[in-house]
Amino acid sequence: MSVSQIDLQPETGQSSRIERFIQTWRAKIFLFLGMRRAAKSVFLELLERSPDNVLALNSLAYDALQTQQPAVALDYYTRVLALQPQMSNAHFNHAFVAEQLGNLETAERGFRAAIQIEEKMDRAWYGLGLVLVRLGRLEEALVALQCNTKLQPMSPFGWYQMARVHLDLHQPEEARAVIRHLKGFEPKVAAQLERETGLKVNNEI
Repeated sequence: MSVSQIDLQPETGQSSRIERFIQTWRAKIFLFLGMRRAAKSVFLELLERSPDNVLALNSLAYDALQTQQPAVALDYYTRVLALQPQMSNAHFNHAFVAEQLGNLETAERGFRAAIQIEEKMDRAWYGLGLVLVRLGRLEEALVALQCNTKLQPMSPFGWYQMARVHLDLHQPEEARAVIRHLKGFEPKVAAQLERETGLKVNNEI
């Protein structure tokens, strides 16, 4: 699970648009060349000229995450969310970082808001499941993880977490069923779960 990029919205003023377009491409080229610090300088300059530049805010937030500054990233994503409250990605990114910082209630609200806008956002269901596990609301977490695996049936992450939740709910047979299912397409993850949980599952699919 990771943050999502959000495109820059159209701005008014022909000369300003052209200048921002050039600066934006300069920053993108710097990023392509691996010149992160140069790109960051351009985005900071863009943001100083236009505080509602979503691309700059989003890019600076991502850079903050890459440099282990989640609190700084959360501030940028909060500003993005204020500008684009109708965007599921804005809610997801804000919730993702809030969860990293341990702001679980904020993260839950954010993931639920993303899902309300985009019901099939599988990563939001996964994030919600993780948050609910941390909050100790395992039955609700199980529902969220089931939604995630329905949307992403070939991704092992939701299935892995689901097996762990079943075990925490004292449902070993359900956990075994998940492990057995994983053996069909992710045997390494299934084997890892067997080791971690102590549950032994035969090879029948």
